Amino acid sequence: MANPLRVKIYYEDTDAGGVVYYANYLKYMERARTEYLLEHGVNVAEFHNKGSMFAVVDVDIHYKRPAKLGETIEVTTEIVAMTAVTISIKHQILRDSVLLVEANVRIACIDRNGKPTRIPEEMKMIRVS
Repeated sequence: MANPLRVKIYYEDTDAGGVVYYANYLKYMERARTEYLLEHGVNVAEFHNKGSMFAVVDVDIHYKRPAKLGETIEVTTEIVAMTAVTISIKHQILRDSVLLVEANVRIACIDRNGKPTRIPEEMKMIRVS
């Protein structure tokens, strides 16, 4: 597992009650995945420019507790499985070690035409937990 991504909650992240809007957790996970891959030597932008892109194909998310305005949360990322074309990732969002949100996300490698393609060899070097 890589270093967690720390995210400070700003007003723009919240609803009228000062609670993080549910869809924003998905954005935090996207950022955490990108940073996780960078820490492991994979630059998503470079793969994109070469024609390999990644699309979310499945999300199983569970909201346990809300994050609120002014708090700082941490988003963890862990690759739990990899096939020839998909990667399964477990995310947890925590505040002071308290679990707020957990999700399992599956992404597929696709080409510029949106068709499944093999995951680049450089990504296969990332250790599956």
